[in-house]
Amino acid sequence: MGNQTLYEKIGGEEAVAKVVDYFYSELVLKDPTVNHFFENTDMDKQRKHQTKFISFALGGPNQYTGTSMEKAHQGMNIQPEHFHAIAKHLTDALAHFGVSNEDIDQVITKVASLRDDILYK
Repeated sequence: MGNQTLYEKIGGEEAVAKVVDYFYSELVLKDPTVNHFFENTDMDKQRKHQTKFISFALGGPNQYTGTSMEKAHQGMNIQPEHFHAIAKHLTDALAHFGVSNEDIDQVITKVASLRDDILYK
């Protein structure tokens, strides 16, 4: 049990997909601070990419073949307040599905490590 990945602990890709759906439909797309970033986005494709990316970030299999974080956010000029809003929504989505605070902290730490590849591009 001690060497179980966070990905396995929360229930694998199916669980991650549920978190990602909730993250976008109930939080991100209803938040005027960040929803404009997704106006011209194919949300089915975005959800699939995000599910694979978060699965990988949680220690699941690396199926993420999308563009680099830096390329994916090029031209968006994402500011710290946008990054924090997304991180908060991810925290809330994970909490909504009963992920422990300790595990959420691990996820957010992984996400925060990508900050420099995402901000001000």
